[in-house]
Amino acid sequence: MESPCILVCSIDMVTGYCFGCGRTRDEIGAWTLYTPEERRAIMAALPARLETVERKPRRETRRSRMARERGEA
Repeated sequence: MESPCILVCSIDMVTGYCFGCGRTRDEIGAWTLYTPEERRAIMAALPARLETVERKPRRETRRSRMARERGEA
């Protein structure tokens, strides 16, 4: 099955698009349910979407994420 996934899987909270592929959470979750035509239509829109994502995510370690969530960082 065709997929734009590049295994980055992090959602930009401003645009709602994945930093890696440009899909929304709903699109990612329903990807296998779409017809090939629907998937191609979404994939055609992805380059323009990725242009609206202003920064790429930094990989966050589990330790730093836990500290941030506790308010320590």
